[in-house]
Amino acid sequence: MEPGDSNSTAGGKTQNASAPPVEGVAGGGTSYGWVDGGLRGTSLGAGVIDPTKVHSEDLLHVWSMPSTANVSQQEAPRPLEKVNLLAARNERESFQIALRPKVSWATSGIAGSVQIQCTDLCSSSGDRLVVGQSITLRRVVPILGVPDALVPIDPLSPQISLHPGETAAVWVSLNVPCGQPPGLYEGEIFITAVKTELDSRTESLPKSERYRLHRELRSCLDITEPRDYSSSEEMVQRLTSASTTLKRMLDNPALQDCQENNGFGDMMDEDVMNNVSVRLKLSLTVWDFTLPVTPSLPAVFGISETVIEDRFCLEHGTEGWYDALDHHFRWLLQYRISPFFCRWGDSMRILAYTCPWPADHPKASEYYSDPRLAAYAVPYAPILSCTDAAKNSLRREVEILKSKPHWSKAYFYLWDEPLNVDQYDMICNISNELKSYAPDVRILTTYYCGPSGSELAPSTFEAFVKVPNVLRPHTQIFCTSEWVLGTREDLVKDIVAELRPDLGEEWWTYVCMGPSDPQPNWHLGMRGTQHRAVMWRVWKEGGTGFLYWGTNCYEKAMIPSAEICFRRGLPPGDGVLFYPGEVFSSSHEPVASTRLERILSGMQDIEYLKLYSSRYGREEGLALLEKTGMYLGPDRYTLDHGPVDVMRGEVYRTCRS
Repeated sequence: MEPGDSNSTAGGKTQNASAPPVEGVAGGGTSYGWVDGGLRGTSLGAGVIDPTKVHSEDLLHVWSMPSTANVSQQEAPRPLEKVNLLAARNERESFQIALRPKVSWATSGIAGSVQIQCTDLCSSSGDRLVVGQSITLRRVVPILGVPDALVPIDPLSPQISLHPGETAAVWVSLNVPCGQPPGLYEGEIFITAVKTELDSRTESLPKSERYRLHRELRSCLDITEPRDYSSSEEMVQRLTSASTTLKRMLDNPALQDCQENNGFGDMMDEDVMNNVSVRLKLSLTVWDFTLPVTPSLPAVFGISETVIEDRFCLEHGTEGWYDALDHHFRWLLQYRISPFFCRWGDSMRILAYTCPWPADHPKASEYYSDPRLAAYAVPYAPILSCTDAAKNSLRREVEILKSKPHWSKAYFYLWDEPLNVDQYDMICNISNELKSYAPDVRILTTYYCGPSGSELAPSTFEAFVKVPNVLRPHTQIFCTSEWVLGTREDLVKDIVAELRPDLGEEWWTYVCMGPSDPQPNWHLGMRGTQHRAVMWRVWKEGGTGFLYWGTNCYEKAMIPSAEICFRRGLPPGDGVLFYPGEVFSSSHEPVASTRLERILSGMQDIEYLKLYSSRYGREEGLALLEKTGMYLGPDRYTLDHGPVDVMRGEVYRTCRS
């Protein structure tokens, strides 16, 4: 969003709508019928409202909200203002349109239906961002009462239903291609109250008229049935009769609307939209910075293969199984994360792999060479089944991959949060085996404490800090829980001090269950900036990578459309960042959460901060976080969207060519 103009953006300052006087309090008196002027002085009458004859502004409130807002059903209306956005090339920028009915115009138990149509965004030089390709609309659906699931709106029937006394939201995303010319792009979104399908059906033909039309249609069919004609004159006569019948049917008064709209009654023409629609003006400044295709920060996220197998009734290793995994992998890449599939064994052993196919399969080259991958997991097959076949498969896999230019992105993830000396010893033994195949192999280990049963240090935290001394040289990526740090950023230096970058050691972090509010995490119900701040924290603390254990780890179900239930014992939303499309419609496309979109935004913020730091130094980058008020620490970050726009605007102002 354009910096310095917070009152005209979706991320601007909160503007409270004026409240009615309370009867009998502070001069409110007992006046009845307070009006805020929202109905434009028009009398809607006492009968059923026809939305085609009333301006939509009289029927519903429309306003914009930033992508970090959790637009609840109780969200109060705000003034409608132009939306100004800022985006680099290869970036996605989103905002929300909030809708709340003022009155009901449907007779079918809802307040009414709304049609949402967007124009292409065009620049003065003729370049454009096309609706359906670069511009997408999704309906925000509550999960456990919290706005989270983003269900695609059918572009052929872009309608949503509104309910009395409830605010609904539409998530609008603008995806800027890598080759998009910089410039100012402008367009409009038209929001129009329309008749519901049920209301339209109630205006259909009387029963007697429907029977008459049916008889005439049947007559036409009888006349045109294939047959042997005695002469060409007979054929012409029968076709003329059928034509006359069809013309008479088309002249039926009930079909008059179809004639006026040339048969396309669902999509409104420009005159109708101009006359009755609420118009939201939208502008996007595309600037001459392109986000790198390969993310600067490797962010590896797990996908449970067993959840996919159960919910979609797929047998491991079948064609359908490969197709399902491939579909999930490609879909998640758009979020600047590097997916890995996982299957859990006993004692937190984990089989983690990025590519379902063996390294000598043509698909493997396609996967591992994808520039959108910042890191990939190589499967250690013996972790679950230590057979000769598994060991031979592993050896062959490493032999092939280590000769490839992308081998520097490879890692092995063997054990999740080892707890005791025996488990640490297992990691060391596996490491020795892997190093015999490739001395430069990288092993990632997650942990939040030191091994029990050892005498590493007198205190729990000191034992945690000393873990690298136990796992060196058998781990190269030391991945620690943010929960351990709490709000103590100063403890980072103690962790980093134990690492040996000269040996290729890295410090990554992860969140899982903890940390809890007010620290950044991705639990359902946390603030939008709290979700986005997970990546701000990673960048400020200096981590070189990030891991998240699961994106689809909901409770077991055996049908694709089964209700989504979060796992017992976990905070709501933990381990679940998207939903099966079948839960919401007949679509097989996964449905993103608002939290997943905010992860993408956080990953994009890192690229802005990295660009700024490359020009002015890391200290200036850290200072930018503080002076904008965007992020000062794990419990001190902006609750409002404004500072996010200020930070991005400052990078744009100081770093554009």
